[in-house]
Amino acid sequence: MRRLSIPAFAACLLFAAPSFAATDKPIEVMIVGGFHMSGGHDMHNVQVDDVLAPKRQKEIQAVVDGIAKFRPTAVDVEWDEPYTSQKYADFLAGKLPPSHNEVIQLGFRLAKQQNIPVHGIDVMADFPYEPVEAYAKAHGEMAILDNANADIQNMVDTISKTLKNGTISDTLRYLNEPSRIARDNDFYRNMIRVGGGAQQPGADLLSAWYKRNAYICANLVQLAKPGDRIVVFYGSGHAFFLRQCVTEMPGFKLVEANDYLPK
Repeated sequence: MRRLSIPAFAACLLFAAPSFAATDKPIEVMIVGGFHMSGGHDMHNVQVDDVLAPKRQKEIQAVVDGIAKFRPTAVDVEWDEPYTSQKYADFLAGKLPPSHNEVIQLGFRLAKQQNIPVHGIDVMADFPYEPVEAYAKAHGEMAILDNANADIQNMVDTISKTLKNGTISDTLRYLNEPSRIARDNDFYRNMIRVGGGAQQPGADLLSAWYKRNAYICANLVQLAKPGDRIVVFYGSGHAFFLRQCVTEMPGFKLVEANDYLPK
């Protein structure tokens, strides 16, 4: 059996793959990278005050009103679909107790205000950081992790300071600045430095992170229809990959959140 060269095989795939019809309207996607409004869920956590306080509620409503000018047709959030469906039904029925969670504060609020559907697109996955740390300790490579974590902590401190001294929108605008997002994947890329030979815990961590985000973007893409205008509320750490996925996907157009978030 004759084998195709890699370029020839790629060309076959190119011509065989279904394309986005030229007559279809583009799918516009706004990625709104955010922070956990209820606090501590990550290795490094933003210091958050009470977002249920009247001042913060007014700021959140201003954010929602700004994004509403995009005229979205759907909202995607950082919960899985079964959980999202049940919680949103409870939210509409007035059965949910007050919650600090950003999915409810931003995603559910926008969807209800605009009378549009909410989809949960999150996919949980392992985050194998412990093997990276163990290898680094055993091979004198902790400086790599220390430097990477210090960079993350500096960014988190800046977010906390921005929130303390400003508004919810100020904080979201900082998180969604493209030049800042361009550096967001540095931590994961630096992990690939940890390892050697057959032991590659850093590469395993990077692969796991990319896999999770690829599955998240697959859910986003598969739910979208031509002409949709989708707002995606997700932790800002995911914004780098999700923006890349949307930008490179035929028929999709990335919309900058900061064009709609109030100043």
